Order: sequence, then C-alpha cells, then structure tokens
Amino acid sequence: MAERQWLSGERIAPPAIQPGISARDLVDQAFLAYNGARLREACRLFTRKMLEPDVTVGLSITGALTPAGLGPSCLVPLIETGMVDWIVSTGANLYHDTHFALDMQLHAGTPFIDDRELRNDQIIRIYDVLFRYDVLLDTDRFYYDLVRTEEFQRTMGTAEFHYLVGKYLTARAEALGVGDKSLLVAAYKSGVPVYTSSPGDSSVGMNVAAAALNGNGCCIDPSIDVNETAAIVYEATRNGHSAVMILGGGSPKNFLLQTEPHIQEILGLSDQGHTYFVQFTDARPDTGGLSGATPSEAVSWGKVDPEHLPDAVVCYGDTTLTLPLLTAYALDAHEPRPLRRLYDKREALVEEIRQTNVRRDDPAPGA
Repeated sequence: MAERQWLSGERIAPPAIQPGISARDLVDQAFLAYNGARLREACRLFTRKMLEPDVTVGLSITGALTPAGLGPSCLVPLIETGMVDWIVSTGANLYHDTHFALDMQLHAGTPFIDDRELRNDQIIRIYDVLFRYDVLLDTDRFYYDLVRTEEFQRTMGTAEFHYLVGKYLTARAEALGVGDKSLLVAAYKSGVPVYTSSPGDSSVGMNVAAAALNGNGCCIDPSIDVNETAAIVYEATRNGHSAVMILGGGSPKNFLLQTEPHIQEILGLSDQGHTYFVQFTDARPDTGGLSGATPSEAVSWGKVDPEHLPDAVVCYGDTTLTLPLLTAYALDAHEPRPLRRLYDKREALVEEIRQTNVRRDDPAPGA
C-alpha cells in the first residue's frame, strides 16, 4: 500500500526528442523533474483549470520583459486570445512597450561592454539589449505631449490612463504600419485593464510629474486602482474563480495579491482568496521578500484559497525562458476564450462592491 502511494507518479521514461517536436510535446514529454517539472505543472494548470470559462485571469509583469521582446512574442498573443483578463505591470515595462508601437528600434547586444563607451556614444543598455538614447527622448516627448491634451486634464486611475494611451498608440501604430507589437495596443483593443502599482516609478510617471510642474491637470489616483482591482477579483470569486499568473515578483505581485486583503481585511467582506496561482521567479523565500514569498505563505494572509493550495505552482527560472514556452503550450493546448472586456465593466464592478460595503456599514435596525 505504501509503495503504491509513493510510486504512483508517472514513470520517468521519456522518448528521445525528435526533429520538429512542438513546444507542447517537448514540455509534456521531457520536462519531468526539478523546475522543468514545475514548468510542466504550470502549463497544465494554466490550460486545464485557469482558462476555464468561469475563471478570471490576472497577470503581473515585473522585470525588463518588454525590452526583451516578450510583448509582441508572448503578452500580445495571450491578451488577444482572451487568456489574460487584467494586468498589473511596472510602469517601466509599459514605457518600453511604447517603443514598439512607435516603431523604435531596440537591438540584441552583449552585456560585456564598457558602459563608459556606451555613454559617450549615447547608447542605452538593459543587460544585453541596446538602443539609442534618442529612443528615450522621443518616447518622453510622446508622453509629455500626450498628457497635456484635453482628454488627460483630470484625475484618473492607471487603467483609464493606459486605455487612453493605448487609443493614441493604436492610431500611431496603424499610421506607421507596425502591426500588433504593443501590449498597450492589444489591451486597448481587447478591453483588458492595465494597472501600474507605482505610477510615479517610471519614465511615464516622470513625464506626468514634469507636466504638472507647469500646471497640467493630469493626475493619477492610486486609490481608484486599489478599489477597481479588488472589485474585479470580488466579482470573479462571487461568480466563479480568480487566477493569478505572476511574472517575477515585486510591487506588481503584491498589488495583484493585495486585492484579497483589501476585500477581507479592509472592506470586511467574506472571501476565500485567489483560487489558482502560478509564479515564475528567481527570488528565494528565505530572504523574507514578497517576490519570493510562497503561495503557502500567502494563505496566511487570505490571499490564496487554502482549499486550492494544490492548485498553486512556483517555477524558479528566468521569465525569458519560461513565458515563451508557456505561451506556445497554451496556444497549442487551448482554444481562444471570449474577451471579458473588464475595462468596460470597471465602474459597475466598483459600484457593486461599494453598495455591498455600504450595506455592511449600515446600523442595525432600531440602532
């Protein structure tokens, strides 16, 4: 009995890898142990459970992924096929994503360069990605001019801000004949709300701040984002399940997961936590940082449903390796899902959670 219990897993006896093998077959047949096995578990959890019709999928993006080209290669296809319903990203990823919509050039290079020479030649380096300093200046000019237009002269959350940016980038990309290479363009077209957990922590936020020095009326209110993201998750868990896919860690991971403490701890509403959890990270849990915190630890905060802890996978590896494999696997294993267009539902979802919270705060009859 004991032997059957412990040795019930799949026998490790893979076939030889053959020419022309698909990414899906490669993962299923050859990724059998260690973090390869965790990647296979993540691919299967994503395609077999997280993409079910009643699951809302939130994605967090950390690390310099868009400069590495993971926007057009992976993130855009996941958005367009309905496999991602809402996003929390660093502002830097969205800023560098803008280069692609504006048809600016980034180049593969090497990290083994004298950066003093690069500085003299006005070349920017992100590890082994190289591009001209003018790319930054031209992108800054785009944002600085854009936030001074009439549509931006008010207070808004980052989802609305990025939706408006996406509208203008879509027009610019179409005029340039760029095609679907931008995350923000794909999100705009698909109605996927895109949030930034730290709006001032990027060149986008710096351009908003610079315009404010001259009296510009564009103002980002993070409280709007906190309530909108919590409302999205609350609706998801009321009518189905909530899933999170975390690329890296950092502030976007926390912002994605803090939706449940906001619902339960702050608003005092009953909920069980996110149902499904996948993270690709290189951060260790023993340093105490949020980036390396495990889904098991998240249970203690109410962030992850304890009944679904087996439906949580952490794969330790570079996202530039794991995300392309997961994307190829998912596109091969699962049909596109109908777009939820959560951007269009934000205000109604917030009103629903507001009314629920107001009813909780009402005094008892006769009090």
